[in-house]
Amino acid sequence: MMHRKQGFTLIELMIVVAIIAIIAAIAIPSLLAARISGNEASAISSLRTLSTVSEQYRSRFGTYGADLPTIEAAGYIDNVLGAGQKSGYDFVLTGTATAWDCTADPVTPGRTGERYFFCDESGVIRFSTSGTAGTGDPAID
Repeated sequence: MMHRKQGFTLIELMIVVAIIAIIAAIAIPSLLAARISGNEASAISSLRTLSTVSEQYRSRFGTYGADLPTIEAAGYIDNVLGAGQKSGYDFVLTGTATAWDCTADPVTPGRTGERYFFCDESGVIRFSTSGTAGTGDPAID
């Protein structure tokens, strides 16, 4: 008399693995798109923060902050943004006595973000999909 052992056959396991692979193939692009969207929202929020604190810095010191470490040292932004990289974006701020501007470019275009952002003392955040954004690019909605 033959007794069947408990467990799954190789075919059953292969079917389960195939189903998991199909589900992963459907879900992963959506997760990557959600991450890119979140990174872009974070970059826009950081630029809004920089716009506000740059004006506060000018009100207090009579000039705009020269760069992110200067604004961080004055206590207006955290050390993550002060280091110039946050949520998949590189931030570069330059300031003079009368003007400032900041760019936010994805660390890895297409993976950490698809849009490039720009903001200056006007407070308008602009974007580009083809490279570093500037004053001639459209404003975000």
